[in-house]
Amino acid sequence: MSQERAPVLNVEATTGVDIALPIAGAGGRSYAFIIDWHIRTLLAVAWWLIGTVAYFGGFTFLDNTSTADSSGYFLLVSLPSFVVYFLYHPILEVAMRGSTPGKRMAGIRIVARDGAAPGIGALLIRNAFRLIDSLPVFYCLGLGFVMSTALQVRIGDLAAGTLLVYDGARPSAAFPRARASAIDPRINELVDELISRWAELEPHARTTIGRNLLTRIDPTAGALDDTAIIERLRALAASPP
Repeated sequence: MSQERAPVLNVEATTGVDIALPIAGAGGRSYAFIIDWHIRTLLAVAWWLIGTVAYFGGFTFLDNTSTADSSGYFLLVSLPSFVVYFLYHPILEVAMRGSTPGKRMAGIRIVARDGAAPGIGALLIRNAFRLIDSLPVFYCLGLGFVMSTALQVRIGDLAAGTLLVYDGARPSAAFPRARASAIDPRINELVDELISRWAELEPHARTTIGRNLLTRIDPTAGALDDTAIIERLRALAASPP
C-alpha cells in the first residue's frame, strides 16, 4: 500500500532523537477498514453457519424450532456471531496494541499524540465513537473529518487523542547522530550483535530485546513492530561511532 501525501508527526525524545511518523489519511484508513470488514464478516458468518449446523444437526430456520431451542441458539450461535462482528475492532486493537490484521496489511497502526502506544482507555473511547463516525452511512461523517482536519483524524481519534500512522517510522536527521552521542558503548555492541543474530532468533524474543535496547535511546520505540525495530537498529549501526 503506497503512502499518500500526508502530514508527519515529529516525536521528540528526551535524548534528542527525533522520530518522524507519517500520518495515515483517508486512503490508508479505508484500505485497512475494508480488509478488516471482510475478515470480521467472514468470521461472523462462518460461526453462524457452522454453529447452526452443529446445534440442530443440519441447517434449519428458527421458525421450525421450539422456544427452548431459540434461547439456546441465540446464546450459542447468534450472540457470538454478533460479538465477533461488532467487537472485532475494540478487542483486537486492545490485544494487538493499536493494530488489527487489516491495519497490519495496510502498514498502519494507532498511536497516541506523543507517538507512544495507546492505552486501553483511549482505544475503547476511540471505538465507542464509531457509532457517530459511521453516520449517516459508510463512515461519511468520519471520513469527512479525516479529509478536513490537519492531522487527518476522525471524531473517535479527537476524543481519544489518537492518530493513525504508517509503520516503519522514518528516523529524522537527528537519529543517525545518536550513535555518536553519549550512548553507552556496550549498547552499541549489543546492537551489532543483535543485528548479526537477528535471523536466528525467535521473532518474539528478538522483538523484545530490540525494543529494550532502543528504548534506552528513544522512549517511543516501545510501539515499534518487528520490521521497524530491525530498520532502526541497522540505521543506528550504520551511523558513525
